[in-house]
Amino acid sequence: MEQSLLLKDGFIVLPGETVRGSIRIKGEIIEETGKLTPRENEEVLDCRGFYFLPGGIETHTHLQLESMGTVTADDFASGTRAALAGGTTTVIDFATQFHGETMARGLKRWHEKADGKCATDYGFHMALTEWNSQLKGEMESIVAGGVSSFKMYMAYKNNMMVREDEIYDALEETQRLGATIGFHCENGLLIDVLVRRERERGHLTPYFHQISRPAELEEEAIVRLEAVNHLLHANHHIVHLSTSRGLTAINRSRERGIHILVETCPQYLLLEASRYGTPSSEDFEAAKYIMSPPLRERRDQEALWDGLASGEIQFVGTDHCSFNFKGQKEMGRDDFSKIPNGAPGIELRLHLLYAYGVARGRMDINRFSEVTSTNAAKYFGLYPRKGILQAGSDADIVIFDPDPEWTVRGEDLHENCDYTPYENFELKGRVRDVFLRGRHKVASGKIVIEEADGRYLGRLLPDMDIR
Repeated sequence: MEQSLLLKDGFIVLPGETVRGSIRIKGEIIEETGKLTPRENEEVLDCRGFYFLPGGIETHTHLQLESMGTVTADDFASGTRAALAGGTTTVIDFATQFHGETMARGLKRWHEKADGKCATDYGFHMALTEWNSQLKGEMESIVAGGVSSFKMYMAYKNNMMVREDEIYDALEETQRLGATIGFHCENGLLIDVLVRRERERGHLTPYFHQISRPAELEEEAIVRLEAVNHLLHANHHIVHLSTSRGLTAINRSRERGIHILVETCPQYLLLEASRYGTPSSEDFEAAKYIMSPPLRERRDQEALWDGLASGEIQFVGTDHCSFNFKGQKEMGRDDFSKIPNGAPGIELRLHLLYAYGVARGRMDINRFSEVTSTNAAKYFGLYPRKGILQAGSDADIVIFDPDPEWTVRGEDLHENCDYTPYENFELKGRVRDVFLRGRHKVASGKIVIEEADGRYLGRLLPDMDIR
C-alpha cells in the first residue's frame, strides 16, 4: 500500500481565504485537506506557523535561447533548478520559431533542449518571429498538441516585429481555435529610429537604451493592439507590462468592453531607471539592467503594485533571460544596441513578491498566491491539476516561512549567471520546503533531490474566469 505523508497544522492559502489545517499527500496528488489526524505509521511533517502555497507557476522564461549572437546563460537544467529552489514547480518557456522555419520545427528543438533536463514540470508557449499563411495553417495542430498560447512581438524591426494586419489575422485564427496570444507591446518602428539617432549622436553607453524605448512607445503599441482587437474580441494578453501609461491604456480599452489579461515582472515593480546612471555616466555596470522594455520610474512601480492588488494585473512572470555580465553583456561595451537584452530572476520571484508585496501590506497572501500560481494555471490550461491546494490536484506544494529576514547574495543562488539585479535586497520570508508531485525536492531550504524528473505538460485552452 502506498505510504502517505501528512503536512500538519499550517495555513492553507486558497483563493479568497486562508484556513488552518493539514494536507495529506499520497503518491503524486493531494489526497485531502482540512483538520486531519495522523494515520498509524504515517510520516508527519510539522508545519505550524508556516503557509501552504500552491507551487509557483512561472509564465515567462527564455531558457537556452539563441539571441543577439549568443545563448542565454541558463539552460533548462540550471534554470528549472533555480526555479525549484525559489518555490516554482512549473515553468512555461517560450519555444521560438525562427525565421523561415515551421512552428513544428521550433517546438521540436525546444523539446530536445528540455527533455530529461528539468527539475520542475514545464510547458511551452510558441513564440513567432513572423507571420504567414504556412504558420497560420500549423496553428491548429500545435494547439491540439498541447500548446495553447502564442507570442507575437510589436518590437524588433526586421527580426521579430509583426504588423497590424498580421496581428489581426493571427488573432482571428486563435479566436477560432480558442487559444491565446501574448503581445510584447512596444513601437518597433520608432525604437529603430531612436536607436539610430542616439548612435549618430555618439550616445553609445547603456544609459541611452532607456532613451530609445520611452514609456510612450509601450502605451502607443497597446492602444494600437487594442484597436485591432476591438474588431475581434479575441483572447489575448500583454506580457511584461512596465508602465503606468500602459496600464491606463489597458483600462480604457476594458471600459470599451475588451477583455485583456496582463503580466508584469519583479524588475518593473522593484528596479528603477536610475540604475542606468546619467547621460554622462561611463559606468558599464548599467548593462546588467539592459532589458526590453527597460526599467521605468517610481510612479510606474506604484501603479503596477496597485494594479496587482486590485485585479487589473493577473500574473507575475520574470522574463528570465540571463546573460553573464562578463563575456556576454560586454559584447555591447562600445554600443548599447549590441548589449544582449535580458536579466536573471527566476529564483527570487516568490521571495520578492512576498517581501515587497505581502510583508509590506501591498497585497494579501491570497492575492499573492493568485498572481504567482492560480491565475496562470487557469489561463494557461493547467487548472485544477496545478495552481490550487485541493484534493485530486498534483501535490505541488510550497511550505513558506514568513519570519526569516535575509539578504540576497548572487553567489548563493542557483541561477547560472554571474550576477543578480537584486544583489543586497533585504527580504522577509523564505521558501522552506517544496514538493513536486509529492516528491520532497527542497527540504529546509536545500535541494535534496537533484533528479531531473520534471514532466512536459500539454495544456488545455484558456480559462478567462480570473481577476
